[in-house]
Amino acid sequence: MEQDVGRFIQYHFSPAFLTLREIGATLEFTVGGKAVNRFRLIERHYFRDQLLKTFDFEIGFCIPYSRNTCEHIYTLPELDAHTVEEMIASPFETKSDSFYFANNKLIMHHKAEYSFCER
Repeated sequence: MEQDVGRFIQYHFSPAFLTLREIGATLEFTVGGKAVNRFRLIERHYFRDQLLKTFDFEIGFCIPYSRNTCEHIYTLPELDAHTVEEMIASPFETKSDSFYFANNKLIMHHKAEYSFCER
């Protein structure tokens, strides 16, 4: 479906990314004519069929017609050496699902795949 094109992305990181303990990401969004209560983001990261980590961020109330920016700090899971080797050797088998909620209702779902090998 063409409308879903923007809801899938592939990320390319170096193997060194897997040694990081924390990363930050900034999310910028605008709100339409109605206030948003409980804007929430839930992300689940997987390698193959193994859940690596779930992140759950709640922003709270957003006023109508506002432009908003928030920074999320991710504490990354500690991975054993074998899993790290497998993730590096298996581009795009590490995946995530990001679920966005407003007023306790799912409004968007993004999927991503990750590569940690040298290009």
